[in-house]
Amino acid sequence: MHRPSLTELPAFKALSAHHAQARDWQMRALFAQQPSRFADLSLEAAGLLLDYSKNRVNPETMQLLVQLARESGLEAKRAAMFAGEKINATERRAVLHTALRLPRNASLVVDGQDVVPEVHAVLDRMKSFSERVRSGSWTGCTGEPVTDVVNIGIGGSDLGPEMACRALRTFAHPRLTMHFVSNVDGHDLDAVLSKVNPGTTLFIIASKTFTTRETMMNAQSARAWFLQKHDEAGLPRHFVAVSTNTEAVSAFGIDPDNMFPFWDWVGGRYSVWSAIGLPLVLAVGFDAFSEFLAGAHAMDAHFLGAPLERNMPVILGMLGVWYRNFFDSASVSIAPYHQDLSQFPAYLQQLEMESNGKRVTSGGAPVAVATCPVVWGDVGTNGQHAYFQLLHQGTDITPVDFIAALRPAHALAGHHAVLLANCFAQAEAFMQGKTADEVRAEMRAQNVAEDRIEALLPHRVFPGNRPSNMLLMDALNPATLGALIALYEHKTFVQGAVWDINSFDQWGVELGKVLAKNIEAELAGGPRPDRHDASTNALIERARAALSG
Repeated sequence: MHRPSLTELPAFKALSAHHAQARDWQMRALFAQQPSRFADLSLEAAGLLLDYSKNRVNPETMQLLVQLARESGLEAKRAAMFAGEKINATERRAVLHTALRLPRNASLVVDGQDVVPEVHAVLDRMKSFSERVRSGSWTGCTGEPVTDVVNIGIGGSDLGPEMACRALRTFAHPRLTMHFVSNVDGHDLDAVLSKVNPGTTLFIIASKTFTTRETMMNAQSARAWFLQKHDEAGLPRHFVAVSTNTEAVSAFGIDPDNMFPFWDWVGGRYSVWSAIGLPLVLAVGFDAFSEFLAGAHAMDAHFLGAPLERNMPVILGMLGVWYRNFFDSASVSIAPYHQDLSQFPAYLQQLEMESNGKRVTSGGAPVAVATCPVVWGDVGTNGQHAYFQLLHQGTDITPVDFIAALRPAHALAGHHAVLLANCFAQAEAFMQGKTADEVRAEMRAQNVAEDRIEALLPHRVFPGNRPSNMLLMDALNPATLGALIALYEHKTFVQGAVWDINSFDQWGVELGKVLAKNIEAELAGGPRPDRHDASTNALIERARAALSG
């Protein structure tokens, strides 16, 4: 059944009228009017606490946002995804990253086949292989154990495992150093190869088809580098694959027994739970990886079973819709106050922007509202000394998600209290701001002259009323990281459901790849038909001259 346009839904119209009042609300006043605001506007799930009290919302706002989610068909779409229906209609695929973290005794039948035994068969192979590498019983062609693991992939085959390995570095094996190469820019691979020994390095080539241009170029270069020191007989001891193309993997020199498959219902940016997570398994061990899966599964269970009014992904997603579609907020900033989450903003960029950066509905009609905002950010406290100026006093309203762990993974005295103090203070400052009267009183207490006070006043006033969410966990560990990633996966799903877009295809990445093939041939000296614009032709000419020289 065709769904009406989002703007035609009763809840959307009600929210538009509601926003006419809400846009002038001051959060200071909302806190004063609602002493129980933190208790009312916070919830816990899967080891995470979400405090969303510092948002321009009241109970009516939240009720209308949940109503909009229902009118958008969120509950039916959620059920369809978890049931394995082909909700990725343009590619005729199911979307089953949630199946990757189902326990062994679960069952999920898709196209007449239970996928859970297949998932756990691959997990069992990953466990066996990782135990051999981590124990040192797997040796290279020189008889030495592996010291370095180089993952060669791109997009979801790189961002997920790299982010997770960094996040869980304190759980990592002390002998193994993890490296990640994704960019076709040779400087990326060169920087890694300059640091590793071919006799003790294991390469993971992550490409489902074993044809991805950037990945295979890097893989072939790594292979050639290895063969400068060792012969082809050593390749199976130093190269494994995450792929489904047995023929190509074998031709490369990889033993098919060391090829770890995954399925077409696993999207790249949702694949860290699959064999794509092999680097993480090697780094932290299979028991920790199992806890990672369990944390995600706990969030899945919460998302599937909790009422929408108390559902963490639904609340996070609908708050994003509130700011994107009613406050015209064009971006959202992710601020993890944990150095080990330094890659998390980049991970969310792909997760959200590749999923929901769409301009047509699932039916192919132009969308009626703005869709995915730009996602960006950096770790605290670095961001405070870089872009927080814009967040505090800039002309745009940019919602912020703060993420922090209450307990550190280090023993350095004093650091974590200072970190948390900064995190909580920034969220409070965004909400409260500083009024002109407060600035005057502060400067008068410092005996600043009145004329100087009036000159500085406009520059030192903070408008405040800037929204933020606070996500807290007791500690960053495999389970809480799994829950955190799954939370944002489901947040992305919620927003895609409301905007009526397909969050699981990515046709937008293809056009540039096709054009690049033509230009690559021309840069290599091939014929130069005048099929480009004047700018591109001139750039090609300049590059050809440089490359031929």
